[in-house]
Amino acid sequence: MRYSIPEEMRKGSLIGNIANDLGLDARRLRSGRARIVTGDSIQYADLNSDKGILVVSERIDREELCGDTTPCSFTFEIILENPVELHPLNIIIQDQNDNAPQILYPVQTGSSVVAEIVPRSADVGYLVSKVVAVDGDSGQNAWLSYKLHKPADRPLFEVGAQNGEIRTVRQVTDKDAVKQKLTVVVEDNGQPSRSATINVNVAVADSFPEVLSELSDFTRDKDYNDNLTFFLVLALGVVSFLFISCVVVIISVKIYRWRQSRLYHSNLPVIPYYPPQYGDTAGTGTLRHVYNYEVCMTADSRKSDSTFVRPNSQNVLLMDPVSAETMQRMQRKEMLMECDSPEVCQII
Repeated sequence: MRYSIPEEMRKGSLIGNIANDLGLDARRLRSGRARIVTGDSIQYADLNSDKGILVVSERIDREELCGDTTPCSFTFEIILENPVELHPLNIIIQDQNDNAPQILYPVQTGSSVVAEIVPRSADVGYLVSKVVAVDGDSGQNAWLSYKLHKPADRPLFEVGAQNGEIRTVRQVTDKDAVKQKLTVVVEDNGQPSRSATINVNVAVADSFPEVLSELSDFTRDKDYNDNLTFFLVLALGVVSFLFISCVVVIISVKIYRWRQSRLYHSNLPVIPYYPPQYGDTAGTGTLRHVYNYEVCMTADSRKSDSTFVRPNSQNVLLMDPVSAETMQRMQRKEMLMECDSPEVCQII
């Protein structure tokens, strides 16, 4: 029995219905203690005897399993007891486009810049360089094609679609730039396709000193781009920090004002505070508990009467003479200001 499945299937994915394909009853699989026997160190398939199906038990990477071998497959056997039955199975792994092209040449490092030299007297078809790439997939997924990314209106170079060779397509003129950068795109034939890019620096010059000056220009451009990237990232970080700080400050101010407004408009009763040993005298002020006074007068000023110095409590606390005299003078002053009869004022 043979099954064909794609690589990178999830664990538990269905491979096939063993009971139907082998003409076996599910009860036979259970009673015969059906099991898988394999000589590999990793078992990629598992048998569900209750349902009579074969499922993926481990992730299958075709490149890891078979490398460059085509076709890629693995085999195992299903054994049943009482009576003994042996059913060999072969699982073919179909390649998926899960690997992008890898560029082997030219090699680019971050610390140095390599440039290809083209003399001004180069003929049409002059070989400048060659891009070499490989793909880890197999079959048509590993077929690679090469092209220039955004070529100029009147290009001086072209790249071979199949071999990656960079050649001149016309004679060099004085209008051509001495320093040129070519971006080569390497794309595979998978669905969807994957690609990789590489930059090839070309110096159009006849003398070695001129080439050195152009190489220094390449290096300065690279340093300038690196510095520009750093400052852009730094500016973005500063702007983000200031924005977040402003938002936090605005929210804090809003919360503070909201709390203040709630406290100002609160409907809770206001409890007055009186100093110790002082009592309220009907909203007119505070006096000591032992010297609260009352003044009574009749409507007729000739029959005025007054009650003077009546303690507020039976348990009278003694005061020092100076304080008592001060309180008496204040009380007399208030009574004189309120009386409207000479006789009463004279009595006071």
